[in-house]
Formats: sequence, structure tokens, C-alpha cells
Amino acid sequence: MLKFCTLFNTTYLSRGLAMYNSLEQHSENFHLYIFAFDDHCFDILTKMALKHASIISLNTFENDRLMAIKGGRTAGEYCWTCASSTIKYCLEKYSLDHCTYIDADLLFFSDPACLLAEMGQKSVLITEHRYTPKYDQSLTSGIYCVQFMTFKNTVEGMEVLNWWVDACITWCFNRFEDNKFGDQKYLDDWTTRFDTVHVLKNHGGGVAPWNVQQYTFANNGHTIQGKETAAENSFDLVFYHFHDFQYIKGNTYRLSAPVYHLNRKVIKQIYKPYTKALSIAEAEIYAVNAEIASHELSENNSGINKVIGRAILFFLMGYYKNFYTKRSMEYGFLSMKTFRLN
Repeated sequence: MLKFCTLFNTTYLSRGLAMYNSLEQHSENFHLYIFAFDDHCFDILTKMALKHASIISLNTFENDRLMAIKGGRTAGEYCWTCASSTIKYCLEKYSLDHCTYIDADLLFFSDPACLLAEMGQKSVLITEHRYTPKYDQSLTSGIYCVQFMTFKNTVEGMEVLNWWVDACITWCFNRFEDNKFGDQKYLDDWTTRFDTVHVLKNHGGGVAPWNVQQYTFANNGHTIQGKETAAENSFDLVFYHFHDFQYIKGNTYRLSAPVYHLNRKVIKQIYKPYTKALSIAEAEIYAVNAEIASHELSENNSGINKVIGRAILFFLMGYYKNFYTKRSMEYGFLSMKTFRLN
């Protein structure tokens, strides 16, 4: 059985549930430990009685070390601080042989078992950002991404995990300082600091807005097959990281930061299924609690409405750069080849 853990609050509820549903769809045997970081999130998830999940409240999880530093960190920084501790909690509390931390804004397109199988005898699995060169942020954000990380409950695995837990409690902030950034830059030297760390080779794990430009994709009916354009290596897409996806007022989605180029095929083959998964999750949440907002709502539309021509095109076409209306994602896009907006 695959054992995963994740953490999120009510503003990430629809994304977290969509991620869980995708695991349920593609993984034959798994269990997800969800750390609910507010009471509303805990209450709703508990009432949903998810078959393959255990819901852990913040009060149950927090220890004295975490409580001592909580007041000095923002909510986001505290979540980053806690990621490593959630893995440790699961391994020790439930006597697991392994646990994989996964971000709540992932969606699985095929079974992740192949990623863990790649570890072999190693006790820790980490994933690279694999930045497209023009988006390379390795120096400030790190070579590796805290998105999908596996730790085995071995002496070697716990040595790495305990080192990371201690480091994050000591310093974990949303700024670049002394070659540190959040909980992520700590991973940069793990392959030399420790001898039990495996870096994922399968490109199907870790496709994201900052590297998707390197691949082409085709839907074969059962899986989405990716191909690395430079080396022409093929792979099945296992998960996509929907980093910086936002709900915008006016029934609009911001798929990711506008700086990242997302071509129309990627949007159709990867982002459209995600928005559908979110809609399903929202309906499931609504059935349990019709009053709760299952996601944050931003006003950041990158000035679309401030420019008349841009606003007209957005209304007609349903998209501008990485901003797409919910209508266009659900019912398709109007074809206006005259304009080049991406």
C-alpha cells in the first residue's frame, strides 16, 4: 500500500479533495493522511468520510517545538515549516514503513507507484524542478521541489528527515537568505550530504508550469503520454503540479503566473481536466456544507478590465494569457486566429 500525507486548510479544500479523488481514480491501493489546518477543513473532511483517508486535526498534530515558533511565522511559512513534521508524525504515530508528502495542488493522471518503485534500496526520494532555462530559479528557490517526497522508516531515512525537521523549525521563511528559502533550499545538497537520497528520473513526476514547455503531450485514451522535445524520451504523465492556480472573481481561473507560457494543447489536455476535477470536488463539498467557501477568491486579473480592447477580447474569446473563464474551460474555446494572446 502507498502511504501519503498532505496538509491544507479550507482555502485549499477543493484542490486537496480533487487531488484525493485523482489518487482514488488511479491508485489501486493507497492511504492519504490529511492534516487539516483549520476547524472548518477538519469538520468537512471528517463528515465526508473519505474511504482511503485519515483526517488529522491541527491540535492533534502540533507539538511543543512547533507551537514555540508558530507565532513568529506567517500562515504560509508555518505550513512550510510543518511539512517535514507531518511526515515524521505519520511514520511514528502509525508505524508506517514509508510516507510520501504530496502538495495539495497536484493532480494525478496515472498511478504513482512507479515513482516509488524507482527508489530501489534508497530511503529518500526527491524531485527536481527541471526548470525550462528561461524560468530557472534554482539559485533562489532551489534545485528540488517540495511537492512529492518519500521517506522510508529506516535508520538512514529518519536521519535525513530529522535533519530536515530540525532545520525547518530553526529557520523557514518566505524569503531568500543565507542560501536558504523556506523548507526547499535545504534539499540542494542532500545528494552529497547523505548517501541514501534518490533523485527521481521519471519525468512523469513533477511536470509543472515552470517546465511544461519542454514537453509535448498526447492523450491515448487511458493515459496522457508526454515526450521530452529535446531528447524525445517518452513517459506517462503521473502528476502535474498546478502551482499558483487561482480562482479569480467573475468565474475566472488564473491557471498560473502569466510569466509561464502555457500552450493551448497543454491547457486542453492538462488544465481542462483539472478545472473539471475542481468542479466535482466543489460539488462534493457543497453537498456536505453549502455555506463554506472551499477556495480563496482573488481580484487579481492582471488589469484585463482596465484596458477596453483587452476586456472585449477576453469577453469574446474567454481567455487572455493564463486567464480563462470558467465557461471557456467547460464548453471549449472560440477560435480567433487573428489574435495572438499567448
